[in-house]
Amino acid sequence: MQCTVQLFANDTWHDVATVLQLGPEEQGCLTQTYSGYAIDWVLAHGGARDAWAVASQMPVVADGQSLPHWPVALIDMLPQGYGRAELLRQLNLPEGTAASADWRLLLTGAGNPVGHLRIKEAAQWLAERAGPKRGFTDAEVADRATGFIDHLGLHGLFVAGSSGVQGEWPKLLLTRARDGLLYLDHSVADSDAIEHFIVKFGRGADGRLASILRHEAPYMRVAERLGLRMHAPLEMRGEALFIPRFDRRVVAGRVQRLAQESLATLTGRAGFGVAPSHDEVCRKLAETCSDPANEILEYLRRDVANIAFGNRDNHARNTALQRDFAGRIALTPLFDFAPMYLHPDGIARRIRWEGNDGGAPDWARVLDKVCATCRLPREPLAEGLAAMAPGLREIAANGHDFGLEPDVLDFLATAILAQAAALESLR
Repeated sequence: MQCTVQLFANDTWHDVATVLQLGPEEQGCLTQTYSGYAIDWVLAHGGARDAWAVASQMPVVADGQSLPHWPVALIDMLPQGYGRAELLRQLNLPEGTAASADWRLLLTGAGNPVGHLRIKEAAQWLAERAGPKRGFTDAEVADRATGFIDHLGLHGLFVAGSSGVQGEWPKLLLTRARDGLLYLDHSVADSDAIEHFIVKFGRGADGRLASILRHEAPYMRVAERLGLRMHAPLEMRGEALFIPRFDRRVVAGRVQRLAQESLATLTGRAGFGVAPSHDEVCRKLAETCSDPANEILEYLRRDVANIAFGNRDNHARNTALQRDFAGRIALTPLFDFAPMYLHPDGIARRIRWEGNDGGAPDWARVLDKVCATCRLPREPLAEGLAAMAPGLREIAANGHDFGLEPDVLDFLATAILAQAAALESLR
């Protein structure tokens, strides 16, 4: 069994690589594969690790690659969570079908993923089942928030090409067309698209889950005050959260698809639930990014924010790299920043510092180790972290100005001030 990886560049899709699945299908994404680039792609872009490559750790070379699992970039395209369950229903497979369905889900559900890659067979399968095209007003999407995906299914609107975003919350990729209406992303021609969104919907009646979703927009305002890398404000409309996409740009009437890969791909972590350490991530950022010092500082600042604001769900697909065609490799804007401490399942902090992370790392020790292993000067990193302290203190005192609700601010204030004090000691 094999599939073809396509990459979007210069306004068209290119066949750039082939992946052969060699092991048992029952092992899912953890089965053996062999992959290789097309020879014409190697001749044109040999040695590339930026957007001309499938992934930064999968450079464009003539030699093939044998792995005991799928290339992790493919796993990034595999629908999970709510999107996986929806696609299983479309395929008439039991909702709980596990790894044995992974290959079929890839060949059907990876026809329109986030980023600039897709699986050719999935795109063809999706095109054959496009279904009726229908636009919705923003109010219609928001008003039907809790049952919008069910509404689409009830009316026969095929959603596999627009519901494959990974994560447990129901999400759709919606695109605003020139008529002002929102359509399922895969149904809109690039020439007709003017805005791209991920729309995240509430889950059931649990008040804690509803609070998490409500706080994503205020948390982005908090992140902006702290100087973290932002894309655009988020907007909560009813029970639907509208998130402008940063992997799409519309320039002069043309859609640009931007290369994106998760920390799982960067560190070669196959499967789900397996996380690297922060130390390993920093080493990979130092090896891979075009401006290592700046990206590692951004990464450290995000971890401070995660700790201060209770975002414990810092798994390897909640942070990603963006690569362009001119050689720039850097962290994407921040995403999935929310008060996950509220989650009723009691989510624990996922990625941690080696030997220095009981939930509150010693930042002086973190800097010592990062600077030694990544060969970076300490002072700029220390100053960059300390510069967050005034913003942290302002938010602890006036969090309601950013949209934090009283119960959340009351719970977080102590941790926010503790992080401010810890950073101030680095001066």
